[in-house]
Amino acid sequence: MAHEHAKHLVEAQEGRAGVQIILTFIGGVLLVNAAIAYWLFPGDGSGHNFYADSMAIVAALLLGLPLVVQAFRDLWSGHTHMDELAALAVIAAFAVGAYIEAGAIAFFMIITTLVEHRTALGARKSIESLVKLTPTRAHKVTDEGEVEVEAHTLTPGDVVIVRPGDNIPGDGEIIQGASTVNQANITGESLPVDKNIGDEVFGGTINMTGVMQVRITKAGHDTTLGRVKDLILQAEMTRIPAMRILDQYASWYTPTILMLAGIVFFFTRNDGGAERAIAMLVVACPCAIILAGPTAMVAALSAAARLGVLVKNVTDLEVARKLTAIVFDKTGTLTTGKLEVSKLTPAPGIDGADLLAAAATAEQNSKHPVARAVVDVARRARLNLPTPSAFEEVSGRGVRATVDGQDILVGRETWVVEHGVDLSGIDTSSAEGMSLLYVTRGGKVLGWVGLEDKTRTDAAAAMDELREQKITKLVMVTGDRWSVAKRVAGEMHCTDVQAEVLPAQKLELVDALKEKGHTVAVVGDGVNDAPALAAGDISIAMGAAGSDVAIHSASIALMNNNLNRIPFLVRLSRHAFAVVRQNLVFSVLYVIVFESLAAMGWISPILAVVFHLLSSFVVVFNSARLVRDGEDLEHAGVVVEREQRPATIAPVPVS
Repeated sequence: MAHEHAKHLVEAQEGRAGVQIILTFIGGVLLVNAAIAYWLFPGDGSGHNFYADSMAIVAALLLGLPLVVQAFRDLWSGHTHMDELAALAVIAAFAVGAYIEAGAIAFFMIITTLVEHRTALGARKSIESLVKLTPTRAHKVTDEGEVEVEAHTLTPGDVVIVRPGDNIPGDGEIIQGASTVNQANITGESLPVDKNIGDEVFGGTINMTGVMQVRITKAGHDTTLGRVKDLILQAEMTRIPAMRILDQYASWYTPTILMLAGIVFFFTRNDGGAERAIAMLVVACPCAIILAGPTAMVAALSAAARLGVLVKNVTDLEVARKLTAIVFDKTGTLTTGKLEVSKLTPAPGIDGADLLAAAATAEQNSKHPVARAVVDVARRARLNLPTPSAFEEVSGRGVRATVDGQDILVGRETWVVEHGVDLSGIDTSSAEGMSLLYVTRGGKVLGWVGLEDKTRTDAAAAMDELREQKITKLVMVTGDRWSVAKRVAGEMHCTDVQAEVLPAQKLELVDALKEKGHTVAVVGDGVNDAPALAAGDISIAMGAAGSDVAIHSASIALMNNNLNRIPFLVRLSRHAFAVVRQNLVFSVLYVIVFESLAAMGWISPILAVVFHLLSSFVVVFNSARLVRDGEDLEHAGVVVEREQRPATIAPVPVS
């Protein structure tokens, strides 16, 4: 798996870095002693000192040999990373007897390399801290009582006890107890969430108050936490176009620098030409250029992950800054997706309980939010729901179930009419702003069910912020009725709205926007909108925590339902690529200016390597600013969505 490969890669890099630090320390001590010896003891008439030279040679070999060996390995394997310039500088300094300079160049180049590695490893570790590791131990409930086991041995169906302060060992469902859970490392929400029996919990989150019994549904790498870590490590391995362009130019960069250094040496060989050429080779080592993109991207990914925004590929992050249109699916995106039955209106001669029972019987095998709302009301009314002998769900239209030899249809008006049902006698004048489900049995209409879905409290502000970011098209699409769509679109300040559309028509809408030259993002929950998500330049899945469909169907997954993460994503994208441009401009100017100074003999090899180290630090610290992006959202807390009024079922008229 990508996660395992990345984990072994990180461990190997950490091991090599540890050995290199020890060797660098020893070489550095010898180098300092050699410099002191040169200063204290003038040596023979030629200016050489045996003891000082010996220590400098050992230091140069100890520090420079790994650099030279690695450069030859890269060349032998056909991978040019432009680090061979540093190796050539060390060899040249050693060849002309400048042992102190050779050791110093190697020493500072190793320090620069360690900075690069520690920056990357530190970024990985900071990301890992955002998704805290699943605990190694769990308290499993068995027939013999509570037993402490290794967390990785848990399987779906196991029951564990989670006490206050414990990390939850896997994804699961609460079957006993209630508590408050801090799930910031999954969703990016800073406030704890109350959890009760039947609620879902995620592995790696922290139980804060009560004692719970949790039935495990996913363990190990299958948990939400495992998938989050895989996505982050996968994204870190991807590269933006600017980084790939640098690789293309690497093939001519080194020969060009060697040619320039050779020309300078030829014309100034009697005036410090060797030192000038060596300084030019050191300056030209493009560590700052190589770090320009990766450090910025890792910092941006870290900032995004902290707020529960998971980007699978940094190319998608680049596309986000170019967006001009966003298509929102209504249900579950702009609205809470928690539909509730607001009204039951049976046809003349039909009992209200019969209408509700028929609708719930047909819907009980569906996982659609509409179906869950209807079934929930029927269960609260303690209606007995028979098991259908046949069931079919037509995406975006309705469901068909067979009970006692009769077909029950529950769905949209057009779909029901297509099946030959006459709806002319049904009064819907009181259904303004509601989503309607028509219920029929045996070809006879039983009435309609009205449902309402509240808009998210932060949605309108997020839409206004997107408009301020020059995103000109904010389109809401829904399969719902026009009356409902217009109400929601008005509250959300959308620029366009399309209602009564099927999933295939959503796809056509996205394609039409792209044909007009728009860069389009599609935002949905991954349910019934997978084709449209796939059609966008980028796709964003809302509330992806715990949802395999949402995580796998979209290029960017929002682990919570806060719409303010979308303008944050656009803002982060633009900031990140502004930082990449700053890094590249600075790095290229540094090479041009200091190459010129080195060619003129104004910079010694040792001074050149110090400036080289400083240039890398400038790029790293400039990129590190991105880590703080979104702190205002992180500390703003969580928008707790509550219905403004309880849904009520209208009195059923007595026939």
